[in-house]
Amino acid sequence: MSDAPAKLRPANPAEAMVLKTLAWTWPFYFIGALYVVGPVLAWTLGGLALLSLYLGPAIRPDLRATGTIPPVVWAWILGMLVMLVALWVGHVDWGLGLKKTIKSSIGWAKGWALLALFPLIGAVLPIRREILARGQCIVGLWTLALLPILAVAPYIGLPEKIFTSPFKAVGGPGPEYFSVYFFTYDPSSWTPRWQFFAPWSPFAALLGVVMVLFALEEKDRRWRAAGIAAGIAMILMSKSRMGLVGLVACTIGPRMLPLILRGWAWQIVALITASLAVIGPALLQGFKDGVAAFKGARADSTRVRETLQRIAGERWQNEAFWFGHGTVQPGPHLVEYMPIGSHHTWWGLLFVKGLVGFLAMLVPLLWQTCLALLDAARNPRGRLPLGIVMTLVLLSMGENIEIEAYMMWPGLMVLGLHARELADEQMERMKQRTLQARAA
Repeated sequence: MSDAPAKLRPANPAEAMVLKTLAWTWPFYFIGALYVVGPVLAWTLGGLALLSLYLGPAIRPDLRATGTIPPVVWAWILGMLVMLVALWVGHVDWGLGLKKTIKSSIGWAKGWALLALFPLIGAVLPIRREILARGQCIVGLWTLALLPILAVAPYIGLPEKIFTSPFKAVGGPGPEYFSVYFFTYDPSSWTPRWQFFAPWSPFAALLGVVMVLFALEEKDRRWRAAGIAAGIAMILMSKSRMGLVGLVACTIGPRMLPLILRGWAWQIVALITASLAVIGPALLQGFKDGVAAFKGARADSTRVRETLQRIAGERWQNEAFWFGHGTVQPGPHLVEYMPIGSHHTWWGLLFVKGLVGFLAMLVPLLWQTCLALLDAARNPRGRLPLGIVMTLVLLSMGENIEIEAYMMWPGLMVLGLHARELADEQMERMKQRTLQARAA
């Protein structure tokens, strides 16, 4: 085995900042600072990316912009700016006042803005995939080292929550974002489940999926094994249904896509399609039974989420169609007082920011998904971006993406990096055609 991957080193200050931030994930969690670190990293490197674009050749060579901003990254930037405008209009429509508007705008800078800043950073600054993959595997090694104490904590009398950090003074969605836990108890079964360095367990599971996706890109076998093992442990110990779905779909799906370009695969699909006429009804019933069992695994959680979505949808249509209500609102006892507009990105967008905000998120995400799908079908380079996009879609179905972007930043950075790779490839093809035309 070559020693080259093990000796991977940052090539510039941007890569060093990224690698150190990932490597220090657990220490940052221990002091309750992760929610602060994400936005600080986004705005620091985002400012550096804009400075690199502005200065051009005048900046130090190892920080020069890798090219212009790709169109899909412009879509993310414009979409998130539209989110800010929708927020302001919603606050004005509902008379929420200047103080509330300023507070929500700061929240936008720590949430939605990150969905534009990190793709911009990945597209402009010379940050390699290898650095991000190695950083995630380092987090995985930390996780494996801490796994024994986390696993035995509920059985040796250790408390669930260790403490809540003073960093909560900076403001955020809730104290859980600044709290340090050994484990928590599932309220439906009173069995322990683990959330690792995430604010709650289902999100930890999808962070485990992201870790596995990055680890599969790691060239060093030892680091790759650490990342995959830690990611799977996070998924299993979080006891999240969505995490299990993501582990299978987001890793296998992108690797199956190249089959659509092969003739023999289409013949197999035709054979399977013909056989469905015979076994289709039984498969359909089995699928329905599986969905029912999946939902029944945590029936109370499913009921609350479905009720929240129904209330959000009805109130959006009847009260604030275009720009939403401006903010989440307390829910009734029926949904255990969970805020209306939470627990689902798309219904939350409709309720809080209306159809305008919904489209501001949908357009760049669809665009990015199409790019990843097309590239994954013809090039292994597209597997990681497609897996990340699929994870984001899964996350959006049960969580609010904007308040979790501070932990999804390596994946968001990869989306910008992938857009840059595609833009460079297209530019190279155009140069080749120009040379060929001149030669002719």
